[in-house]
Amino acid sequence: MSLSFANSIATQSRARALVPLCVGAGTYLFFVYFGDTLLQDSDSFWQIKIGQWILDHHALPYTDFYSFTRPGTPWVSTSWLSQVLFALSYAQWGWAGPVILTALAVALSAAILVDLLEAHLEIPRAVLFAMFAVVVSLHHILARPHMLALPVMIAWVGILMTAADRKDVPSWYWLPLMSLWSNLHGGFVLGLALIGPMSFVALWGMDSGKQVRLLSRWFLFGVAALAASCVTPYGWRTLLGATNILNLGELLTLISEWSPASFASFNAFEGALFGLIAIGLYRGLTLSPPRIVLILLLTWMALTHARSIEAFAFLVPLVLAKPLGERSALPRPGTQGSESWASRYVTATAALMIVAAGWTSTSLYMSHHRFTFTMDQTPVAAVDLLEQRKAQRIFNANQFGGYLISRDIPVFIDGRAELYGETFVMDFLKAVELKKLDNLTRLLEDHRIDATLLTADSPAAQVLDHIKGWKRLYADNIAVIHVRDDAKDAMATPSR
Repeated sequence: MSLSFANSIATQSRARALVPLCVGAGTYLFFVYFGDTLLQDSDSFWQIKIGQWILDHHALPYTDFYSFTRPGTPWVSTSWLSQVLFALSYAQWGWAGPVILTALAVALSAAILVDLLEAHLEIPRAVLFAMFAVVVSLHHILARPHMLALPVMIAWVGILMTAADRKDVPSWYWLPLMSLWSNLHGGFVLGLALIGPMSFVALWGMDSGKQVRLLSRWFLFGVAALAASCVTPYGWRTLLGATNILNLGELLTLISEWSPASFASFNAFEGALFGLIAIGLYRGLTLSPPRIVLILLLTWMALTHARSIEAFAFLVPLVLAKPLGERSALPRPGTQGSESWASRYVTATAALMIVAAGWTSTSLYMSHHRFTFTMDQTPVAAVDLLEQRKAQRIFNANQFGGYLISRDIPVFIDGRAELYGETFVMDFLKAVELKKLDNLTRLLEDHRIDATLLTADSPAAQVLDHIKGWKRLYADNIAVIHVRDDAKDAMATPSR
């Protein structure tokens, strides 16, 4: 090999090592610049509030103390570590903290995906897959715990897939990743569920004798991963808390992020499905049955629950990477085993410069931009009035629950559907949507409601104008307040 050719290979290797970092930096800056789009879900309020409570009390919640409809009901926070991280960042920088934390998580996710894909694919294709994954997931990229767990999910599945491609079992040194995931978010059950299908990818095509030995090693790894997932302050109750949401039956179809994917209009997920089919047809891919099962499983999850679309977007490329790489005729530069200290110094310096540029850009942007939560989730004026009137039992819209919790006001309901249960939430939804008028009046009486706080376009808010014993006290383009006719209205203000 000539010296010039060797230098060319080394240069390409160094450039290749910086690609994931460059992709991550670009992704980070994009989401910092459009950071306000990450603040659109009122669940972020109660997530931060719980994190603050954990920090203040040096303890974890085991029962509910934020609602007046479920006080003392057993409830565990399967995202406690994420909530603490969000609370710390919010205490330091306000809403800029959660925005930066979420942007970093998405950036790390994209960088890890590119790094894993580079083992089999050319750089442009690896980067393209990562960018598609981010675009397809845009609808669910919010300042919430599932985003902090996303890079851990990608790394975990990448480790499983790499071991399966080698016809081996993952190293037990990676088990702490599962412990980290189970402390960050309840979605860790997906990582446990994928161990089985991944093991069959490894077993496919081996002699029966070797299959038995390898399967037993995968089984032991799965048991160890299950044990690792319980290394949380809640222990085995973490598993129970993470699966409770799946027992909500019909209610899951009515919660937007758990509802089936919609194809009423063309969207990024639909484009990703077409792209997946096109790749298979164009490349003439022949996949092993276990890989086909994995892709079908991830596709089914995304079709069934919209919140699983990011798992589809980030994990399907990992399943396809090796088969696609094997069909590629283009040579890719290998990594040099003995890179000089000078080369490593140049690479490290370039990496530090990229990180420094990212942080400098963040500081400059934050100096003249204030991140704010979307207004339709924050009925500030309405809640101010309710506080003035000292309302105690407020029948609130679900999307206002998080904001009320942030104001230390007990809620009727909020985003913790697993706490309230299917029957209660279905009753509530039928009441506010007037599918059953009796539900509305019954809930108001049974829970001794003295004020309602509903969205401006809520059918229940319109009907309350005509229900005897209730009167409209306040309205704006965000929220409507009704109080009982016999309530004191000395401090009432006219509707806007």
